[in-house]
Amino acid sequence: VCKINVDSDLRLAMTASIRKYMAENPSHFDPRQYLAPARTAIKDMVAHKITAVLGCAGKA
Repeated sequence: VCKINVDSDLRLAMTASIRKYMAENPSHFDPRQYLAPARTAIKDMVAHKITAVLGCAGKA
């Protein structure tokens, strides 16, 4: 039995992306600016989980 906590991984990816963006752009505080890279990080993490971890790519 293998438990994969995808939600925690997605939250960590989003938080890391927001922290990186805020460190590089301290004057930007509009959520539309820092959430765009966070959404990209989540999409990349989901794609990785589907293909590499869960092994269910192309089986829908």
